[in-house]
Amino acid sequence: MRHSGIKATLRSYASNKYLILMFLPGFLLFLLFQYVPMYGILIAFKDFKILEGIMGSPWVGFKHFQYLFAGEGFTDALRNTVIIALLKYAFVFPAPIVLAILLNEVRLSWFRRSIQTITYLPHFFSWVILGGILFTFLGRDGGFNRILGYFGFQPISWLIEPSYFYGIIVATDIWQSVGWGSIVYFAALAGIDPTLYEAAIADGASRWRRIWHITLPAITPVITIMLLLSIGNFLSVGFDQIYNLMTATTSKVGDILDTYVLRRLLTMNYELGAAAGVFSSTFGLLLVILANRLVKLYDKDQGIW
Repeated sequence: MRHSGIKATLRSYASNKYLILMFLPGFLLFLLFQYVPMYGILIAFKDFKILEGIMGSPWVGFKHFQYLFAGEGFTDALRNTVIIALLKYAFVFPAPIVLAILLNEVRLSWFRRSIQTITYLPHFFSWVILGGILFTFLGRDGGFNRILGYFGFQPISWLIEPSYFYGIIVATDIWQSVGWGSIVYFAALAGIDPTLYEAAIADGASRWRRIWHITLPAITPVITIMLLLSIGNFLSVGFDQIYNLMTATTSKVGDILDTYVLRRLLTMNYELGAAAGVFSSTFGLLLVILANRLVKLYDKDQGIW
């Protein structure tokens, strides 16, 4: 019985060998860059000695976590991270949804394709390039201040003033991600039965009513899944973006957990850096579990498990 089951499994693998070969590269990349690095989590619980290695270093329990929470700079970095995360969930997360719905209502296909192309482009540039563009455009002598100068406004150092930092982070993140993020919502909108809109029009429903009662309910499951998948990265607010846009004068409001970890690594304080990473990952996992539970209470058919 067991041998026949093994043979059936081997035959199944043989018949799907090309699919397995296509799957292997992605699996190996995921294994190497997602699971193998988890071995380094042990550093957060050890008095790490480079020459002795991770397994040869002595265990210290939660000592580094105590230092982490009491240490200088961590609470400020955590506060800034939470503020930026909340702002991004309030403004950046809904932006692709709004864009997809608006373009779905556009009947001129050439105009819709043009807007999609324009909004997709920033996604393909790294934040190193985008940061250089923004520093040039938003600089004191940059193009944005010149435009404002025509209306009588004085030039402002946008990327140097701390009071503008959060607004710039949110606005530039929307600019960079809104087009690419809208693709999944366009796909969901394409699956809506057009007869629903025809029936609503026949009943005299306005465009706003059609969006509110047909479009939004139809894509709510997709929105829920995307929210649950993203909430695990609540404390990962975009290291590459903030690192390339932060200056010495905005570091007080721009220093986040990821930049805090980087500073610890640069000073060879690997234990505190690892402890901060473990804290961030654990917090994200708990948020996903809590959010999924709340979604299940609202609708048992929703959620990611």
